[in-house]
Amino acid sequence: MIELLQLKKLEVSFLLTDDDRIHELNKVYRHKDRPTDVLAFAMREGAHGELAGDVLGDVIVSIPTARRQASERGAALVDEVTMLLAHGLLHLLGWDHDTAAKDRRMRAETERLCAAAAPKRRPPVKRSSKAGADKAETRKLPATRKRGSAGKD
Repeated sequence: MIELLQLKKLEVSFLLTDDDRIHELNKVYRHKDRPTDVLAFAMREGAHGELAGDVLGDVIVSIPTARRQASERGAALVDEVTMLLAHGLLHLLGWDHDTAAKDRRMRAETERLCAAAAPKRRPPVKRSSKAGADKAETRKLPATRKRGSAGKD
């Protein structure tokens, strides 16, 4: 995700926590007295944002909430956490979902980031059928295409 968004020179922190801690942060900073799945604290916004330098901000994810949401969606926990990290990262970059149009764009970009973060699948390795062969045959993998800048395919 970081590479796709060309953020390699910026600092971002990711914290995986529990519902109690994210509830506390949500209450103090957003005045919402409940746990949430992800919080993003952008250092480049608000008063003195220009002083943030290379620090983009913090993304905080509640693992228990992510686990419940993954279960409800029939998804793997790692996929849910990846989606929440992508969502929070986009918030650090100024994305929002306060209108239907912005929500659609943010969801599409979140999906694109999740796809970039997914492990690359390797083709199955065929075993030699020769008697006594114990080494796997190697196959030449197709050359991968280097992605361009964010927003390009």
